[in-house]
Amino acid sequence: MDSAHSDHPSRPVPPDTAPDGADPDGAVLALKILVAGGFGVGKTTLVGAVSEIRPLRTEERLTEAGRGVDDLGGVERKTTTTVAMDFGRITIREGLAVYLFGTPGQDRFWFLWDELAQGALGAVVLADTRRLTDCFPAVDFFEHRGIPFVVAVNRFAGTREFGPGEVARALDLDVGTPVVLCDARQRASGKEVLINLVEHAGRVHAARLLADVSPVR
Repeated sequence: MDSAHSDHPSRPVPPDTAPDGADPDGAVLALKILVAGGFGVGKTTLVGAVSEIRPLRTEERLTEAGRGVDDLGGVERKTTTTVAMDFGRITIREGLAVYLFGTPGQDRFWFLWDELAQGALGAVVLADTRRLTDCFPAVDFFEHRGIPFVVAVNRFAGTREFGPGEVARALDLDVGTPVVLCDARQRASGKEVLINLVEHAGRVHAARLLADVSPVR
């Protein structure tokens, strides 16, 4: 589901650089959100569905050389893969924008995650219940760095559905980490995921601020 809408991949854009025309209103505050998860889970699709601009993509076609490296189980029809990142933008109101950065899913591109995660408000970890173990690296990454995240279960046609509680237990998530069901192809569904993330991140950051100012007894 990460397939690009164009046969011509976009050039990589540095994570701290907004593309030309990406912020015509000159947003005073820009929130950075990562969209992470395993290979072929729908990250590019989600960013493209919710972005108000034509998303920038860094997709390349899969080749025979990657067959022994990339696990195509469950996503056999996938023909492209993200090799750097996806970028999209949503304007919340004048002066406030959300920048979306989709991470690459394969192990060999994880060295990019640390740079992409700098300054992030939070993250969406997309999950495919057919390959739920692919979520563990992203979950561990954000937990260890204290970055708030939600798990969004991307529902694929013809697959067994599991409830949020079942997914949370299977991933051994920390108490309070939201799990939501979504369809990464649908703009409304993607926006609901982002709303859940922003609300969760707000609660986490507020609790941390309160802990920092609480007097020592």
